[in-house]
Amino acid sequence: MNLIVIGAGAWGTALAIGAARHTAGHQVTLWARNAQQVQEMQAARSNPRYLPDMAFPDGLQVSAAPLAQAVQGMDLVIIATPMSALRNTLQALAAAQVPVAWLCKGFEAVPAGQDGVGLMPHEVCAQVAPQLASGALSGPSFAQEVARGQPTLLVAASRHAAVRQALLEAFHTGPLRLYANEDIVGVEVGGAVKNVMAIAAGLCDGLHLGLNARAALLTRGLAEMTRLGVALGAKPETFMGLSGLGDLMLTATGDLSRNRKVGLLLAQGLTLAQAVDSLGHVAEGVYSARTVVQRAQAVGVEMPIAATVVELLDGHITPQAAVQRLMARDPKHEGL
Repeated sequence: MNLIVIGAGAWGTALAIGAARHTAGHQVTLWARNAQQVQEMQAARSNPRYLPDMAFPDGLQVSAAPLAQAVQGMDLVIIATPMSALRNTLQALAAAQVPVAWLCKGFEAVPAGQDGVGLMPHEVCAQVAPQLASGALSGPSFAQEVARGQPTLLVAASRHAAVRQALLEAFHTGPLRLYANEDIVGVEVGGAVKNVMAIAAGLCDGLHLGLNARAALLTRGLAEMTRLGVALGAKPETFMGLSGLGDLMLTATGDLSRNRKVGLLLAQGLTLAQAVDSLGHVAEGVYSARTVVQRAQAVGVEMPIAATVVELLDGHITPQAAVQRLMARDPKHEGL
């Protein structure tokens, strides 16, 4: 199998390293749009910008060739761009005759001044490249641990059996274990909402509210995630799996989580701009929180934690007021 990873950020680089190191006989190419970055990676045999301490395996190639040229002869294409670049990348790959899967998690932002709601990745694909056999690779995964070869379990989600099979053949080996899932709606909702809940969890920890509060927050956050997913057509059981509960636990409690870090920094009194600037990487929850809430409102789903995160990110309430707002809500039945 020849496979290419489009996008040389931390997660795309880590997955390319993992595939090249542990998948015997496969040829792996890591593609970046920036030719200077490719030159730096070729010289260092690592990714100095995002994973400087992770050496490239001998079999990993890097490229900045025109995308149409770079994907020729490939058996699988992995899109490792941020959500904001997914649409343009899919448009460039619209004529591809091989399985395509993305790693990004979130809802597409609605341009300012336009009506509508943010779309999930598979909905974006249905708009711009409906003929593609496509899917998502998701689940609880920090780039550094995948690059180091630490055990990681992921979900290959697609309505196309060929895509699920291609992902399993490419990555189910060594320390990576994959599970197939046809419920791409549930997998993508989980991947989007968990980032928003991780910001709330970071806020909770940063304010030293305690372990009781964090457990309650994550439990109710999972309920919000499930309500939205089911309203959009997902299976409830998906949210008890790797891409739901698993990814939520990792992102909301792990020290490597950028979204959790945003919440911690806000609790310390930093502005959102200061918090984001200090990361050096994308924290998708900052950009998807508003679209998550808008999508929920469009289908009549209440998401009080997510809505409070949006108010906090917009600077309309303080961290302390955010907690007070949630704790002052009227009593309710615990059902989803």
